[in-house]
Amino acid sequence: MRRSVFAGLVLLAMLSLAACRQEPQPVAFHAEGLPQRLSDWHVLIADGQRLRLNGGVEPYALNTALFSDYAHKLRTIWMPKGVHATYRANEAFDFPVGTIISKTFYYPRFAGSRDAVVQVAEQRGESREGLDLAKMRLIETRLLVRRRDGWIAVPYVWNAGQTEATLARAGDSIALEMLTPGGSRAQQFNYMVPDENQCAGCHDTDNRKRAIQPIGPRARHLNRDDPWHPGENQLARMAATGRLTGLPADGVPRNARFDDPQASLDARARAYLDINCGHCHSPRGAADTSGLWLDAANRDPVHLGLCKPPVAAGQGTGDHMFDIVPGKPEDSILVYRMDSLDPGAMMPEVGRATVHEEGVALMRDWIRVWVGTCSEGAVAARQGL
Repeated sequence: MRRSVFAGLVLLAMLSLAACRQEPQPVAFHAEGLPQRLSDWHVLIADGQRLRLNGGVEPYALNTALFSDYAHKLRTIWMPKGVHATYRANEAFDFPVGTIISKTFYYPRFAGSRDAVVQVAEQRGESREGLDLAKMRLIETRLLVRRRDGWIAVPYVWNAGQTEATLARAGDSIALEMLTPGGSRAQQFNYMVPDENQCAGCHDTDNRKRAIQPIGPRARHLNRDDPWHPGENQLARMAATGRLTGLPADGVPRNARFDDPQASLDARARAYLDINCGHCHSPRGAADTSGLWLDAANRDPVHLGLCKPPVAAGQGTGDHMFDIVPGKPEDSILVYRMDSLDPGAMMPEVGRATVHEEGVALMRDWIRVWVGTCSEGAVAARQGL
C-alpha cells in the first residue's frame, strides 16, 4: 500500500515537472487589432524571474545605438517560417509581411535597491541567456509589426511584478532614480514612453512615402560581430540561416562603434550622429528643411553644419550663430542642443530626459579638431552667396 502511494506521488511529481517544462505557445502574428498584452504576441516570455526569447525569435545588436536615457536594449526579430528579409545597402532591409521586431528597454538594478537603476553601459553578452530580473528592471517593450498595409508601432509598459507589459497607446511617464555604479551621484528623472504618434514621428524616415519604417535594421548598423554567436558576423549569419537574401560578398557598409578607441574620431562621431539624428536630419527626413543633414550618406560639410546658420533662430540656438564652429564646440549649436534639457532647445526633442554625457563629450572632441573660421566672407563663399 505504501509502495503504491509512493509511486503515485512520484508520478504526480513527474507530471507536474513536465507541465512546468511545456513548450511555450508559438509566436502569434496579429494581422489586425492591437492586443492589450505583450504576452499575446508570444515573442518574449516573462515569469517575474527571467525574461526569455521564444523559439525562432532572434536577437540582434547595433554597432552604435540610439541613446535613450542610458537604458539598455534587447532587440529581436521574428519572421514566419519560409520567408526572409531582402538586403538593401543604405535603407532598412525589406522585411516580409508577418515580421515582428521588438525592442525591450531595461536597466541594471542598483545593488541593494528594488527600484533604483544604474547608469552604466550595456555589457557584452549581457542578454545572451535572457535577462535575470533580480538584476535587471524592465521598463517598456516596443514592437514594430509588418502588416499587409505596412508597419505599425505598438508600445507596451511592464508592470511592477515584471510578469506582463500592457498596451500604452498614449505613452507613459515612469519616475526613475539612476545612480552611478558606486552610488556617488544620483539623478531623478521621468522616463518617457512615447505615444503612437511620437513613434511614427521618428520612424517616418522618408517624407515622400509617409510610412513607418525600421531604423536600426540596416546594413551599416548590423554589420558587426554577433554577440550571441562569437566569431560570426551578424549579417553573414542572417544569410546563412535563411533570414536574409541578397547579401553581397563584399562592400557592405559599416558604421563605427561610437565608443571604440580603435576607430577614428570622425568615424565615431558620424556613426553617433547617424543613428541618433540622421533618421530626421536627412534630405528626406522630417527635418529636411533645416538643411542640417546628419545621416551617414551626407559628405557636404555645410549640410553637416560647418558655419551654417540655423534656419530658425531663437531659443533653440542658445544665442549661438552656427551649427558647428570649427575648433569651438562651446560656440556650436549642435553641442548646445545635445547638452540641453530645455524642451525648447534639446535635441533630440523626444526620447530622452537626461544628457548623454559620453555623446556630448564625443561631439566636443570632434568639433575641437575642425579647422577654419566662420567669418562672414567664408560663410558667404561656402553658401554661394
